Amino acid sequence: MFLLIAASYAAAAQNTVFLSQGKIEYERRVNQYAQLDDNNSWSELQKKTMAQYRTNYFDLLFTRSKTLYKPGREVPEKTNQFFVEQPAQDNVIYADLDNEKGVSQKKVFEEVFLVQDSLRKIKWKITDETRPIAGFSCRRANALIMDSIYVVAFYTDEILTSGGPESFNGLPGMILEVALPHQHIIWTATKVEAVSIPDVQVAPPAKGKKISNPALLETIRHSLKDWGKEGQTFMQAIML
Repeated sequence: MFLLIAASYAAAAQNTVFLSQGKIEYERRVNQYAQLDDNNSWSELQKKTMAQYRTNYFDLLFTRSKTLYKPGREVPEKTNQFFVEQPAQDNVIYADLDNEKGVSQKKVFEEVFLVQDSLRKIKWKITDETRPIAGFSCRRANALIMDSIYVVAFYTDEILTSGGPESFNGLPGMILEVALPHQHIIWTATKVEAVSIPDVQVAPPAKGKKISNPALLETIRHSLKDWGKEGQTFMQAIML
């Protein structure tokens, strides 16, 4: 009986596929109602002009040591006349994991910025909670970023690249889901494709005004100083 069980586990292990390159589609879902400032008299009017949830799709191309996160397929949705463009919906994020360097292309209103910086170092706390996502067994990890943003992530070690959506990385495998509960945003992998990714496809963006992260933050703060809670929400989304 013992030999039969051991043989079953060995067969399961042999059938496990560990990916080192491929393509992941993420669904980014934002609860727009929850992000509104309830003390703002415009909030109820805004709710009448927007869908409660706004959904965007992004693709992550990955090799063993590099990732490129960029806008994916478009989804028709109810027009929001106050915010025609959701912050961070056009982000392109490149990460060189071995050298811990990144390049981010971010559109803020009508201007495109190019940020070159070190990858964010996230102090993850891995838990015992597990969950299946996109056909992969994932383990939960928690963290705090930007001093106050609580992050819940689920990663799989069946994908060897230690990347994820946006600038989330640093776990022993690929992050397939990230939730920011207090910001009401969640990224979830909907599809993972085991396809060959040529290095030329995972290249850093090159267009945009070169700027540092501190200078970008100051620019956004100045532009949104009178926006209240919604300005804070916009700023956090851009700086993720």
